[in-house]
Amino acid sequence: MIEIIKNTKIDFMGIKKYTFAFSGVLMLIGFFGVVQIYRGHANLGIDLAGGTSIQLRFQKPVPMDEVRLLLTGAGHAEASLQGVPGENILIVKARAKGKEEKMVSEEIVNLLRGKFPDNPITVESIAEIGPAIGKKLRSDALLALAVSALAIILYLAWRFEFKFGVAAAIATYHDVVALTGIFYLLGQEMDLLFITALLTIGGYSLTDTVVVFDRIRENIRLRKRGTLSETINVSVNEVLSRTIITSVTVFITCLALLFFGGIVLREFALALTIGVVVGTYSSIFVASPIVALWRGEKMIEVKR
Repeated sequence: MIEIIKNTKIDFMGIKKYTFAFSGVLMLIGFFGVVQIYRGHANLGIDLAGGTSIQLRFQKPVPMDEVRLLLTGAGHAEASLQGVPGENILIVKARAKGKEEKMVSEEIVNLLRGKFPDNPITVESIAEIGPAIGKKLRSDALLALAVSALAIILYLAWRFEFKFGVAAAIATYHDVVALTGIFYLLGQEMDLLFITALLTIGGYSLTDTVVVFDRIRENIRLRKRGTLSETINVSVNEVLSRTIITSVTVFITCLALLFFGGIVLREFALALTIGVVVGTYSSIFVASPIVALWRGEKMIEVKR
């Protein structure tokens, strides 16, 4: 692998107070977003809130502002509209709000056909999810995140030691919660693809953290002098080139998916793009400092 950065001596541990403060703000925003999701007050997709998704193909281009006004007047102000440029395709996602999902689908299609009688419409697909299923999916998603964190702690406790496992789990949760908060502030739609992105970023962050922890463990065994913070600084600087190359490569891939992956994958790709940045940050500025604070500055060799 080509090294783009060599022999760096950055004092990462020296700025841990500032990075912890920044992470604290991200976590507060994230926890608020998680609570809003659980209460169903965030911009949830029909996967998590229940509702209907209709994909329509028009013969001619359709003005989105007129469609928005039409649906707002019919009581569907919160409906999500997504157009596919050059394809004359419109995707409408609306919540049922006490009605049967099938009735909502028929109502929206009839409204559009009545509004644009000279622009024939073909219904390409309809997906309907009840509110009870959406609520269960929300609960199952939170349970999946909790179980994954427990598995992380057990695995790293076996491979390194318990404190390393907890630090890695905290860093992973930091990424998941922070990404949730950022998405909530941006008003982006959260659906099952977003949950998939959270789990993907959690796995990416954990992999990056394990690489750093491996180098810390190796240097604890090799270095006979110095404090743990000094050893962590040396270790992070030694893997910094690998971390940057890996992160930039994944980031560019996510950007390509964001801009060229199509409208259906847009939120998923955006979550991955933001998550790569947050995950790289936490591996350096969250996981390792937690280990230093918890274990103290005494060099205690971990399991090989």
